[in-house]
Amino acid sequence: MVAPLAWAGWLGWDQRRDVHADGTTTGPYQAWQVIGLVLTQLAPVYWATVRRHPLAAVLGTSAGLTAAAYYDWSDDASGLFVIGVGLVTLGSLTATTAATATITSIHRARTAGERPAAGRLS
Repeated sequence: MVAPLAWAGWLGWDQRRDVHADGTTTGPYQAWQVIGLVLTQLAPVYWATVRRHPLAAVLGTSAGLTAAAYYDWSDDASGLFVIGVGLVTLGSLTATTAATATITSIHRARTAGERPAAGRLS
């Protein structure tokens, strides 16, 4: 639920392409919007991961972003939006898997350092 809301907040309102003086177009999103979306997604991914739900962090985020991209781009008459949605799916799966693995590793190292080793008397 968080991923589609974040998509709407960061990307949903910007639907126009920017036309430059030389006639080229960019957009509709600016880099800062996509970076904001990615950084926003780190909070729920972290939350789910430290609560030992890494699969939910990966699949929930990826499914939410994929659904939001599909909804946002499905009015494209060329049909090429499917390629973009596929790339969002692959990219979000890859990025959230890497983030989840990193968070898990750091969290385990921190919690292991806080507990006395089993069998040791302190």
